[in-house]
Amino acid sequence: MSTLTPATAGVTLSELLDAREARAQRQSDWLTRYARPLVSLTLVTPGAVKDNSRYHRTMGIALQACDQLFWQHHWPVVARQVLWLPTGAEALWCIDHGAPEIKAATVALEAEHPLGRLWDIDVICPQQGLIGRRSLDEASRRCLICDGPAHACARARQHPLEQVVKKVEGIIDAWFTRD
Repeated sequence: MSTLTPATAGVTLSELLDAREARAQRQSDWLTRYARPLVSLTLVTPGAVKDNSRYHRTMGIALQACDQLFWQHHWPVVARQVLWLPTGAEALWCIDHGAPEIKAATVALEAEHPLGRLWDIDVICPQQGLIGRRSLDEASRRCLICDGPAHACARARQHPLEQVVKKVEGIIDAWFTRD
């Protein structure tokens, strides 16, 4: 199932927080309904603009990569949903397979694909909750600008927003203009 919402010039902090809360509620509902691991995909989209043609194309590639990953591993997809929202595209999959192995495969996908650094793929287990990189002995995500811990740089607003946006756009443009 896919839902399209018209693009906007930018979103407010309140809208982002509401979208996060709605996503958490959808995740909770799915975990209750299906009682199987859940994969949640969003994009790294710094700044107020969360919905534009660059991000649509990037999400399209992410959706294809995730669908292909699950298919290649022969992991049954119980349910799939894609939402195209002004606050950013979101996708959910319910997978009938072990959450730690799914997380390991999605971490590898994020690391190996040229656009993967812009994908935020969470895996949530109905029993254990969020399966983090640390549970797999994987390092935390690195900053796009300085290679420091991404969360620390983001929280401290270590780099000017324009620099981070330019870096994200450069990664996307490099992928879509490759030979």
